[in-house]
Amino acid sequence: MSDDFVHKTVLLYEAVDSLNVQPDGVYVDGTFGRGGHSRLILEKLGQHGRLIALDKDPAALQEAGKIKDSRFQIVHSGFAKLQEVLNGLGVAQVNGVLLDLGVSSPQLDEAARGFSFRFDGPLDMRMDVTRGQTASEWLTTADEKEIGEVIKNYGEERFAKQVARAIVTAREGGIIATTRQLAEIVAKAVRTREPNQDPATRTFQALRIYLNQELEELSLVLPQCVSVLAPGGRLVVISFHSLEDRIVKRFTREVSNPDTLPSRLPIRAKELPVPVLRLVGKVIRASDAEVAENPRSRSAVMRVAEKAGEL
Repeated sequence: MSDDFVHKTVLLYEAVDSLNVQPDGVYVDGTFGRGGHSRLILEKLGQHGRLIALDKDPAALQEAGKIKDSRFQIVHSGFAKLQEVLNGLGVAQVNGVLLDLGVSSPQLDEAARGFSFRFDGPLDMRMDVTRGQTASEWLTTADEKEIGEVIKNYGEERFAKQVARAIVTAREGGIIATTRQLAEIVAKAVRTREPNQDPATRTFQALRIYLNQELEELSLVLPQCVSVLAPGGRLVVISFHSLEDRIVKRFTREVSNPDTLPSRLPIRAKELPVPVLRLVGKVIRASDAEVAENPRSRSAVMRVAEKAGEL
């Protein structure tokens, strides 16, 4: 099966169009994945344009190595270190940043990565397999309360306490080493199933988000994006989970509203503080046609904001 068949980039044209790519601009793809967005950005860049991509996943770096283009550079890093990466490359400002959050289709579809309960494989779940604890290792050492809190807070699982108790009981008989083992444990602990959803869905999601510090890294990178954007530059974020989208929505709204001043303060409109960002358009979701072709795009939510000032 080819990578092109396995991986369909969500909101490909909508995201790149929203970046408003300038031919000689400098852009960041903070989540290269399998490169769908990056390749389209490169098509729109001129001879003197530049694209810097980041990714934690060594498999993504291998895919990026197929792009033979002097305008393109890939860095093995999570986007939480965006400003550090750009400083190291001598880049002070960029004209756009794209963040396509969550896990990619190839990561889900490769049993050895341990992201999905649909395949039996080692219980890993790390986006960067070169560092950090695997899900199996964490479940071996974490106490019941901590496991329950992670599943509740990151998976919004109603039966988090029951799942945590079942995991702790099961590990007394040996390490929970595979995705199938964990899925079977969760299935027995979740008393009611949501329509069209496996009982293990929320637990697997919670462990992945927690182990990879996805929400924390998103909260860290958003202020950095604003800092590195040139006036008129665009920030485009695609979220796949309500917890992610909530962080993006709250942040962009806060920095797009001027500071609140006392209502009777004698000040002219032109003297009011200028918002750092301007929200661009409405929330964008995948079309019915895209969802039909790629069901994983169903939950995608894209928000766009622009740095105050002119290009």
